Parts: sequence; structure tokens; C-alpha cells
Amino acid sequence: MPLSRFNVVLLVLLAACGPAAAQDVSTLKKDMIGQWELATTERSKTCVVTLKSDATPQGFKLELEPACAAALPFTKDITGWSIKGLGDIVRLHNAAGEAVIDFTEVETGIFEGMRTNEGVYILQNLAAARALAKSMDQMIGDWSMVRGNGQAICALVLTNTDAGNDNFQVFLKGKCDPAVAAFNPTLWRLDHGQMILMSPKGETWQFEADDNAQWRRVPDSADPLIMLREQ
Repeated sequence: MPLSRFNVVLLVLLAACGPAAAQDVSTLKKDMIGQWELATTERSKTCVVTLKSDATPQGFKLELEPACAAALPFTKDITGWSIKGLGDIVRLHNAAGEAVIDFTEVETGIFEGMRTNEGVYILQNLAAARALAKSMDQMIGDWSMVRGNGQAICALVLTNTDAGNDNFQVFLKGKCDPAVAAFNPTLWRLDHGQMILMSPKGETWQFEADDNAQWRRVPDSADPLIMLREQ
């Protein structure tokens, strides 16, 4: 029986999509091999996972550091990993191949997964996660906000007190310039290399680093605001 025009088009589409999907799976598998940090969103509990390329009946081998079971109890059920869906889901599974937690990529090198009644977990390249943690550690403490002429207009304390959604608490110390007092930042976070200060109204001020101890508000202006790390 001759193929209908619809069937011919369908076969062409399937032929075109199949190799692409296989290529995506292969690329993702290659990218995932190595060490990863599995953590709560605020990184209060972390676990190092080493994803391997060795095949198993259910997927691929992995190794969990010994401290994982105490930090994240659900990891006791994880025996391997695999790629599911359309090549866009990284699954950490049990011995039967059933999902313990599924991750999808939300940013390059950062995967997000959820466990019912527990919350969201992050899977991130270990080196990147540790670099972020080091950056965070360097940010905690006392800061001064100054104008371009060096005049100090406010003192702030950036804390590592979790406030949800990857935000942390910030406090003003003493009397501040009226503009800063009106903004009244209560939260801060690092986001794509920027320091973000947030007000209770949801307003944000963005700062970019000139160096490790000095951050300048962006977009720049004739009368810039600068955050200086106090030594």
C-alpha cells in the first residue's frame, strides 16, 4: 500500500528527531560524568556525588561520600543514575531503577529536583558549588556604602541567615542616608556575579564587583554608590 503524504511527512520527522534526541542524551551523559554537590537550596546540608560512566542494568554507577546518609537520609536509597524523559532528566535511582529524585537543568551546570513533603534540592558541579560557597563566605560581614567621592552614607551587615529562595538577611547599622533608609534593604543574594540588595517591597539594587572588596551599583551614574568590605 502506498504511503499517504501524512505518513511520509511523519516518517521524515521521526527520522530527523531520533538522532538529535540520541545526540542530546549522549551529550548530557558526557557532561554529567564527574563530581557533583547534592544540596538543599540554602546549602545547609550537602553531599558529594560522583557520577560514573560504567554501565549497569538500570543505568550507570555512582559513588556517594560516606557523610551523605547522615546529611540527606534519602540518599541511602540511591544506587545509580540514568537519563530519562527526552534526554533532559537526570535521575538518581534505587536498585530497581525507580526514581529517588529527578533533576532538570535550570541553569548551565545547575539542576533542580523536588521530593514530595521535603522540598527542592540542587545538583551542581562540585567545583562551581565550592567556588560559590567561597564567594559567599567572603561576602559575610560588615560593609560600608559610600558615594563616589568616598563619603560613607550607610553601614550594613550581610549575614548567612537563610531567608528562603536563595536569599539571606541583611541589616542596616545606625543612621543611613535618606535614600538608603527609604530603600531599607532586608535581603541579599549573589546572582550571576552580582550582589543583589532587596527591599521589603521587592525593589532591588544591583552591584557588580570592581575587585573582591569593592562593588559598584549598576547601571553606573554620575554619583555612584559603592559597597566596600570592611577589614
